Amino acid sequence: MISTPGPTLSCFRLALVVPAVILVTAAACGSNPVTSPPPSPPPSVTPVLSPPSVTRTANSNTTTPERPSVQQLAGKVSDARAMKHLQAMQKIADQHGGNRATGTSGYDASAEYVVDVLRDSGFKISTPTFESSGGNGEGAGESERNVIAQTQTGDPGHVVMIGAHLDSVEDGPGVVDNGSGVASVLEIATQLGAKPAVHNMVRFAFFGDEESGAVGSTAYVEGLSDSDRKKIKLYLNVDMVASPNAGYLVQGGKGSDQEEAGPPGSATIARVLADQLIKTGVTDPEFIEFVGDDEAPFVEAGIPVGGAENGDADDKTRKQAKAWGGQAGEPYDRCYHEACDTINNVNRDVLNHYMRALAGTLAHFAASTDELR
Repeated sequence: MISTPGPTLSCFRLALVVPAVILVTAAACGSNPVTSPPPSPPPSVTPVLSPPSVTRTANSNTTTPERPSVQQLAGKVSDARAMKHLQAMQKIADQHGGNRATGTSGYDASAEYVVDVLRDSGFKISTPTFESSGGNGEGAGESERNVIAQTQTGDPGHVVMIGAHLDSVEDGPGVVDNGSGVASVLEIATQLGAKPAVHNMVRFAFFGDEESGAVGSTAYVEGLSDSDRKKIKLYLNVDMVASPNAGYLVQGGKGSDQEEAGPPGSATIARVLADQLIKTGVTDPEFIEFVGDDEAPFVEAGIPVGGAENGDADDKTRKQAKAWGGQAGEPYDRCYHEACDTINNVNRDVLNHYMRALAGTLAHFAASTDELR
């Protein structure tokens, strides 16, 4: 998660949109969690879908689903498997100078790990490159890579996308920020599989150089043709979902302008994610504004967005502690951007709630995005 000085969550402002090119400039700002939900359609929940019927094409052994089925994806994901990914992120940091920052061997090893996991699950991988910002004081302009994978099934003209940033800051291993997002997306991808029976194609993204201002995600969106950009029907961002004193915060539809609230359809994504959190046992998830993480270039491109994040250096309120447990008046994560953001910083219960809710949300929109229109 991007940070700037001050007690509130950080952000950068998006400056200019031109066809197929998005320019981003940074300007610090912040937002505190608010409790009133954004205006949105009635709550939606992930349907229990029956097994798909299939048809066979002439002179072919290939079967094509007639209706979507993701078979209770939320119930298939496992925090135990996600923890193994987090342990791998910790080991990589330990072996590469204590961090996984963009421009370091730790980031390269993290990218290779993600590629190997996805490839072993049958995904075809692409690693589009971008120029590093050199946020660590070195390597400005050097080529870095994002990691992208997508299902081989579903309508390629209707893409449902979920992503997390792969880099840490230089000061620590970044196991919560943002190993927790990476582990969640990896577990969801491997349980969904490369050839699920879905209506909409599902795309998974792991972006580099987020900590310097969403550089990797911005390069990705800027690199899309206008046609390919229009195929993305939503983007769901996952940034910090396992902090020890976590809040249950949902982004989308809250704010005074599009930068804060997201384009039309964002409130619907947020409502579905909140409903899915409630299904896991979370009381009253809070809706907050976007603050300029990897969702920002998608917002600028007019793509509906939602976000899952549990707070960083801000203090948990008394009301939040009463609803969710934890310590009022203490930071959501004392180890945010610190060397102590290790495997010992992970709240496995929070990880489990968020991961199942994200899986349910992805399953919901893999079946249909009609309600976003």
